[in-house]
Amino acid sequence: MNKVLVVEDEQHLAEGLRFNLEDEGYQVQVVETGEAALDVLRAQPSGFDLVILDVMLPGKDGFSVMSELRGEGQFVPTLMLTARGHPEDVLKGFAAGADDYLTKPFELAILIARLRGLLRRREWLRASLDASTRAPAAPAETPPADEFQFGDKTVNFDRLELHVRGQVFPLTLMEANVLRYLIQHEGTPVSRKKMLEEVWGLHEDTDTRAIDNFMVRLRRYVEDDPSHPRHLLTVRGVGYRFIAEPRAT
Repeated sequence: MNKVLVVEDEQHLAEGLRFNLEDEGYQVQVVETGEAALDVLRAQPSGFDLVILDVMLPGKDGFSVMSELRGEGQFVPTLMLTARGHPEDVLKGFAAGADDYLTKPFELAILIARLRGLLRRREWLRASLDASTRAPAAPAETPPADEFQFGDKTVNFDRLELHVRGQVFPLTLMEANVLRYLIQHEGTPVSRKKMLEEVWGLHEDTDTRAIDNFMVRLRRYVEDDPSHPRHLLTVRGVGYRFIAEPRAT
């Protein structure tokens, strides 16, 4: 049975989520504040399969909770609940490390579908990690890894990992999706608006500069010197361009 932590201070919504998720077969725990969520997750680092995290909370908000968890190396799949009409919240949530988002008010069926999608990704990762600990199979039985290598770096999209000179950086699902999108358009300037529409699924009138904060986060992983990027380049007035093999300087 999958265990879900619901972080929501609106009692009627929290209890409604508890009732409906339990009816779907989930085990549910509810907390009302960001501080309580951090306490529970720190005490049980592997105790939950999913987190539903509201943005607007008393005390520490959802963004702060998300940033602290990811900064501490906790990568439990997290769905953030945001206020309708605030697409900037969506980008801010992804920049903090959220895996998916849902705007309020939402349909229960949509929320359940999003949770199932996150759980499938978690199971794929577990299966991939389990396979890596077993004896290697014959080449014909081993499908090629979903990965891309550039320079001394390899991004593994199956495991949501970036390997750099012996170090492994875990990626959130959205970070991996952004990298994949830029890699697929290698060498071509990609506009912020296009990224908002095709990666984040936002079609509203959003401040596209919010994407810049997300790219700052990615550069910390990808670039040897984030202040002088060589792979994730800014195209002034447009957006970004990915270069796999930059020219020697």
